[in-house]
Amino acid sequence: MTDRQQHQLWGGRFSESTDAFVQAFTASEAFDRRLYEHDIRGSIAHATMLAENGVLTRDERDTIVQGLNEIRAEIEAGEFQWSVELEDVHMNIEARLTAKIGDVGKKLHTGRSRNDQVATDLRLWLRERMDETDGELTRLMRALLDQAETEADTIMPGFTHLQSAQPVTFGHHLLAWFEMLRRDRQRLLECRARVNQLPLGAAALAGTTYPVDRQRTAELLGFDGVCENSLDAVSDRDFAIEFCSLAALCMTHLSRISEELVLWTSAQFQFIDLPDRFCTGSSIMPQKKNPDVPELVRGKTGRVNGALINLLTLMKGQPLAYNKDNQEDKEPLFDSVDTLRNCLRAFADMMPALEPKRANLRAAAGRGFATATDLADYLVRKGVAFRDAHEIVGQAVGRALEDNRDLEELSLAELQQFSEVIEADVHEILTLEGSVSARNHIGGTAPEQVRAAVERGRQWLA
Repeated sequence: MTDRQQHQLWGGRFSESTDAFVQAFTASEAFDRRLYEHDIRGSIAHATMLAENGVLTRDERDTIVQGLNEIRAEIEAGEFQWSVELEDVHMNIEARLTAKIGDVGKKLHTGRSRNDQVATDLRLWLRERMDETDGELTRLMRALLDQAETEADTIMPGFTHLQSAQPVTFGHHLLAWFEMLRRDRQRLLECRARVNQLPLGAAALAGTTYPVDRQRTAELLGFDGVCENSLDAVSDRDFAIEFCSLAALCMTHLSRISEELVLWTSAQFQFIDLPDRFCTGSSIMPQKKNPDVPELVRGKTGRVNGALINLLTLMKGQPLAYNKDNQEDKEPLFDSVDTLRNCLRAFADMMPALEPKRANLRAAAGRGFATATDLADYLVRKGVAFRDAHEIVGQAVGRALEDNRDLEELSLAELQQFSEVIEADVHEILTLEGSVSARNHIGGTAPEQVRAAVERGRQWLA
């Protein structure tokens, strides 16, 4: 056996060394080294369980644990020498452990395989990152609630087809964003529960002949339970796909919000202003203030969507159990986690500083006949069939267009030309305030309902 084969820890049955290019091609230590903390934590729990079940002595356990803690310190100090010849984070740490404490280090791998080891490391890592993501997501959601409460009475146009449809409050619009993110958080929490199951103990694929206590290992590592089937435990990557799926959907929501922010900061809308610290300028046009944060979030959505397709395609043709293909699961997952968390952080920082231009929002709501539906509803309450009311209002809009006026600016006499049931109280429902206040039910845009929804949102987040 060559020195290189011995160094690789698995070269006993091989008659020649791995080709140097193949070695580099198949190695993963360059990117999976970020799992070092979780690999060490999983190994400490595994050694503890083995000692409790008589597979290791207490002294052997203590020596292993001390060695692993010293290796953690070396990595965090930047003193650890990573080796591509050792392929991955697991074998790099195990080789260093054996070099530090001798043959007792070789006993750590008793009763486990890299297959269940990496699945455990990945779940531990993702669980922590999901908690961090939830922290940024809830911070953004609280900022939206605060803004919605402040802007509960601020009137703006509501759109369909990007055309003025009906007046709403700015607070109500912000709460629509909140509801998107509420569903994202629900999916995140549900996914976390499925992530939090322990694969360790499945070994390579069939379990182990050693006396192991998987429930005890799960307890030591804070898992809710164990993966029930050893074949599935080592080959399952549903949890990674599920996270990328919820990340893609959350990023899609952030992208929709971004599109509105980009539109609203433009000179054509002038609905909001973003602080300078979240924008950049132009190298040639000195007047420009570009909304780079929402633009970049909108753009980054594509890479998260791509990661989801990457993982789905990775898994679709794999037979049970573990295959080398699964080494390709980490980079798209890592990138999705980092991208989503960073985008949520940027939005959570930016949202409290968003400044609505209230006068512009109200003026825009007054254009485009946003209270036309209110007039139709008024006629229906007076006994006019809705289809007839629709026709009457259309005629009134036509008249207002001739003079470049809004419905509210038509006189009572002018309105009565289209229907004799119209009375002096009509102008009460044609005002913007009257329109939004009339929609006073759960889910409606009335300021009273916005404030109630804010309170319910805060209770849900508590």
